[in-house]
Amino acid sequence: MATLQIVANNSSRYPAAAAASKPAVAMSALRMWSAVVGSTLGAFMAVLNIQIVNASLADIQGAIGAGKDDGGWISTSYLIAEIVVIPLSAWLAQVFSVRKYLLTNAVLFLIFSVACAFATNLQQMIVLRAIQGFAGGVLIPMAFTIIITLLPKPKQPIGLALFALSATFAPAIGPTIGGYLTENFGWQFIFYVNLAPGLLMLGMLWASLDRAPMKLGLLAKGDWPGIITMAIGLAAIQTVLEEGNKEDWFGSDFIVRLSVIAVVSLTLFLIIELKTAHPLLNLRLLVRRNFGFGIVANVLLGVALYGSAFVLPIYLSRIQGYNSEQIGMVLAWTGIPQLLLIPLVPPLMKRFDVRLLIAVGFSLFAASNFMNVHMTGDYASDQLFWPNVIRAVGQALVFAPLSAIATAGIEQENAGSASALFNMMRNLGGAVGIASLQTFLTKREQFHSNILTNSVSVFEEATRDRVAKLTAYFMNHGASDQAVATHKAVVAIALKLRKQANIMAFSDTFFLLGVALLVALLATLLLKKPGHLSGGGAH
Repeated sequence: MATLQIVANNSSRYPAAAAASKPAVAMSALRMWSAVVGSTLGAFMAVLNIQIVNASLADIQGAIGAGKDDGGWISTSYLIAEIVVIPLSAWLAQVFSVRKYLLTNAVLFLIFSVACAFATNLQQMIVLRAIQGFAGGVLIPMAFTIIITLLPKPKQPIGLALFALSATFAPAIGPTIGGYLTENFGWQFIFYVNLAPGLLMLGMLWASLDRAPMKLGLLAKGDWPGIITMAIGLAAIQTVLEEGNKEDWFGSDFIVRLSVIAVVSLTLFLIIELKTAHPLLNLRLLVRRNFGFGIVANVLLGVALYGSAFVLPIYLSRIQGYNSEQIGMVLAWTGIPQLLLIPLVPPLMKRFDVRLLIAVGFSLFAASNFMNVHMTGDYASDQLFWPNVIRAVGQALVFAPLSAIATAGIEQENAGSASALFNMMRNLGGAVGIASLQTFLTKREQFHSNILTNSVSVFEEATRDRVAKLTAYFMNHGASDQAVATHKAVVAIALKLRKQANIMAFSDTFFLLGVALLVALLATLLLKKPGHLSGGGAH
């Protein structure tokens, strides 16, 4: 049987590894697809565990005694570990072999998923979530790499469509699953839910991946300066993005120090990777037209994908008063259509120019955000139905074609670097998007609140009339005297103004997301069509 070897950019440094990348005997179709499906199932769970926990964060915070400000580290620790390990996975897969590396991390992911349910305080939860994220982060790029190295070119669109379920469907369905489990069974079940699909994943990978010897000698030859500077830089910038809004950004010495560390570390990383003969990541791939512009579009996709998944639950909770399960039901319509549409994408990629599919997808995704720019206090689940469905269609059309055109022509020895960069930059785009939107929401709410407050004056007859009517209402509903009733009337008007300012801020945020997606659309117009992805006569 052939040995499945996924060789990263430094294979020229290790002749044995390079030789192993040359296929000997083709794997059977059953084993090949078992490897692809098993690995993409792992990637799906790894991404799902970002959003599924966010949907239940308040319940977890209350159960383990975490404060509102500190509870964010439950998600942040997972994201930091995940984004650091993604670029390391291709190299570590060479060191430990694909089989051992994937199976070990899959087992660790399941063990620490269950362990998170037994955490009794914030410190335990942060450590367990970090280890879970470090193991889960491996599953994402390895699935992508298996698809673009193991599958023949004509079959890759099918594999990428499966991977799209992890990249776009998982964030959309996460709040639905998390909300339902939390409301009906308890927050612990959001961690137990990984067990059944996880055991299936382990079985498929165990049966499909061949044994191969470890190459521990590669550890001594690793690009350690690049690894260290990258890990420090990514961890620092992720923390800045996650904590910046809460800490008042550069008004905080903590954020300033971390920002300096991030800039210095990542600058050193870029210099090391461009100058060393055998870098951890081949950054020169970014100057290739399709991969470079594909990365730009992918970053903006991450901004909009994770940004919209962040904004909608906050809107439904803050403005409409929905609980976790109700929020999940609304967001389900950003996921369910994708489950039906994604299988249709590979045939569409054979019939049409993939650039057209990407452009249509980004256009629909942008349109779904622009549909939400005129929100009112009555804008709830019914009004969000069609924007969510259109968003789902757009996301389904974007991911697989974008992945295919960006990675077309990537050599076997560069597959690891391409996978790491493509997945890392989408996740980083998501972190940038969430951080930016948090700040943008706060600033726009303050802006609209100031304007609305200034327009309400006690000298206006309409204002006096409204206060009088509310005062009379509170007098008839238990207010002890007129002064108390008048105070309640003024507070009610202030709350109404604040709610309206919040609604207007959310409308502005959706507009910003739509603009980001239009920029992504412009980037896709600069892509060129690879021959093997041509529409109509695609082989």
